[in-house]
Order: sequence, then C-alpha cells, then structure tokens
Amino acid sequence: MTPQLRNLLILLAAIVIVLIVAILLFGGKSPFMRFMSIFLEEEDSEGAPRVSSAQRMRTTRQEQPAQKKTSEPIVEMATLVQKCDDRMRIIESTGQVKLVDEYYELVFVTRKGQKLKIECSREAYDKIPFNQQGSLTYKRNTLVKFKYYEDTVFNS
Repeated sequence: MTPQLRNLLILLAAIVIVLIVAILLFGGKSPFMRFMSIFLEEEDSEGAPRVSSAQRMRTTRQEQPAQKKTSEPIVEMATLVQKCDDRMRIIESTGQVKLVDEYYELVFVTRKGQKLKIECSREAYDKIPFNQQGSLTYKRNTLVKFKYYEDTVFNS
C-alpha cells in the first residue's frame, strides 16, 4: 500500500469519526444537548425563559390544523366544535329576500386534537348538532357525510 493511499484512508476514517461524534453530541435529543440547553437558555426581561426559534416553529406547527389534502375520502372520529357561515342577503323593493354567495363551514376536532375546517351545504350545517362526536367523512375540505349515534347527515 502506497503512503498516499494510506494517508487518504486515515483522512477518510478521521472524517467519519468526526461526523459520528458530531451527530452523537449535537443531535437534537442527545443527553449532551439537553445538558447544554441548561446553560444556553436565555431569559427575557421578565425572568421567563425565552423560547428559541426552533421551539416556536414546533409549537406553531402543532397549533395549525394539519388537514390532509388527498383526493380520496378520509374517515376520522371527530367532534363538531364550531359553525361558521358567510352569506350575502339581498332585500329587493318588493320585500323578497335572496341569499347570494352562501358559504358554510364546520370546524371539527379529531381525537388527536387537530382542527379540521370542512365546507358543507346549508342543510348539513343546520342538521349537525354542536359537541356531537361521530364519524366524519370528508374529501379534501368538503363534507361527504357525518355519522353519529342518532342520525347520518349527508352533504347535499
């Protein structure tokens, strides 16, 4: 074996060892990093620990609804917690009332704590009771059906 090849193999082995040590020491959940976070934690002016940008990103990601975007219908156990609607009502001089641009939305919370905002028809909006837990079937952001103990509501 030539001296150049031997030096190259030693250099490659040293690089591998340095990378392994760096991963073990500075990996996110390593004991070393947990120990170092005690010393690196900063406090704000009120004495409360300051939240790092990585922790802030993790918490905002958890708070945001992680709604699935597939073309297949998805079935989940969920509870209705909120109803939202947006309608433009037009009253003509004859006294006739017309609704235009109706938009109805139901907000469900899944068993995992995720919030799902689901569009639906007016009939489904009116029929589904608050705090009712059931089997929610939706496709993209549109309600297909909501099945609970007393009834099954279909989106029409």
